[in-house]
Amino acid sequence: DGGPLAHPVRPDSYIEIANFYTATIYNKGAELIRMMRTMLGDAGFRAGSDLYFDRHDGQAVTTEDFVKAMEDATGGDLSAFRLWYSQAGTPRVRASVEQAGDGARIRLSQTVPPTPGQPDKAPMPIPLRIALFGESGAKYEDRLVVLDQAEQELAVPGIAERPILSINRGFSAPIVVDCPRSPADLALLSAHEDDPFARYEAMQQLMLDTLVAGADHGPVIEAVRETLANPALDPAFVGEAVLPPSEAFVGDQMALVDPDLIHARREALRADLGRSLEAEWRGVYGATTANRYAYSPAAKGARRLRSVALNYLLAAGAEDAPRMAMSQYEGSDNMTDRQGALGALTSSDSAERHGALASFYDRYRGDALVLDKWFMVQALSTRADTPETVEALARHPDFTLTNPNRMRSLVGAFSANQRAFHDPSGRGYRFLADTILAVDALNPQTAARLVPPLGRWRRFDEARAALMRAELERILAKDGLSKDVFEQVSKSLAV
Repeated sequence: DGGPLAHPVRPDSYIEIANFYTATIYNKGAELIRMMRTMLGDAGFRAGSDLYFDRHDGQAVTTEDFVKAMEDATGGDLSAFRLWYSQAGTPRVRASVEQAGDGARIRLSQTVPPTPGQPDKAPMPIPLRIALFGESGAKYEDRLVVLDQAEQELAVPGIAERPILSINRGFSAPIVVDCPRSPADLALLSAHEDDPFARYEAMQQLMLDTLVAGADHGPVIEAVRETLANPALDPAFVGEAVLPPSEAFVGDQMALVDPDLIHARREALRADLGRSLEAEWRGVYGATTANRYAYSPAAKGARRLRSVALNYLLAAGAEDAPRMAMSQYEGSDNMTDRQGALGALTSSDSAERHGALASFYDRYRGDALVLDKWFMVQALSTRADTPETVEALARHPDFTLTNPNRMRSLVGAFSANQRAFHDPSGRGYRFLADTILAVDALNPQTAARLVPPLGRWRRFDEARAALMRAELERILAKDGLSKDVFEQVSKSLAV
């Protein structure tokens, strides 16, 4: 929703309509509907939906028809909300709280960053579920606030201790939140929040701040320790909450992305978490090992948490971790456990790595969709030799550009592997550009969707940016280039 390819949920123009099958259209568009439900309430949203289907069932309709039905059914005014459909970009909300007498004062402000063709943006109505917690862990306030001005303030009475703000609970709006909080405050929210999304976000923000600043790992270790020790938490939730943010997400928080620094800091945090909490990870792994395949939320959560624990033990360098992973791989009665063990081993330097990859290939070489996982897990490996591995896999007899799933499983996954793709030599950029040109002759829509990783060249250092830009220019110079790829590349190069 940012960068040279940013566009509104309802674009004003296009060169090739296929280029708008994007996360902005689908994911953000769906979030706008959910925001209307939040603002109008369940009953109002149901009344609007009923009216919409009564009016338009069987018709070709527009987003305006849906919004109008919501207004007519509830008597509400959504004229300002329509900006969400016409303005590109992700709003950034800055929030702060301070104690004011026997209460608290919350300050909120919003900006929408410039995007191509839209340098200036108007404030949009943003529904924000907020809560205030005290240092004791008590919750004092829980309300919905609609931020519809550039700046707003609100007073909350009856808080006898220093307030800690939790904002955008339940992911009430698709925004970026800038809410400065100390490691201790984030750790408190990760332990006491009763909203799962906000609890997860507090842990992720704590890890993110640590990675961006290169700060002490202590608060993260203790927050993860407390999360693992809480029996009331769903294992599936725990398995996600204790994972550090991806390298790409960490890069998004930096003015200039440094792939090598981010990778080093993230791996150091994983290793420290693994070593410091080795007993806890072994306890988690042992408690879930007897879990055999069952199609239930509890069993699925246990499988997820088991593989997370295994990865941390490998990151810690535990001597028996590779054997544990191989044992899990060989004894699995389901794909989740087998693939979890394979993924852990694929990023390691262990002797068991080659045996697991060979076994997986021999077992599933006749199942195209499962074999896609074999290509993908190697393309996502954190090993230093991943670029060479990917280039070799592109010559593998089972790899083909004519199968979009197979091509994406290798090339798409590799371009999402920040450290490997952004190898300083530029070999990752050349590999992707060569693939785009080859696929364009076969499937222009698929080729166009490979362009965005190169379009982010402005976010990187001068050397990498020049190499990425050169590959875009090489693609653009190709005779007979499809309009699908032309649109993506020309917009990526536009200043």
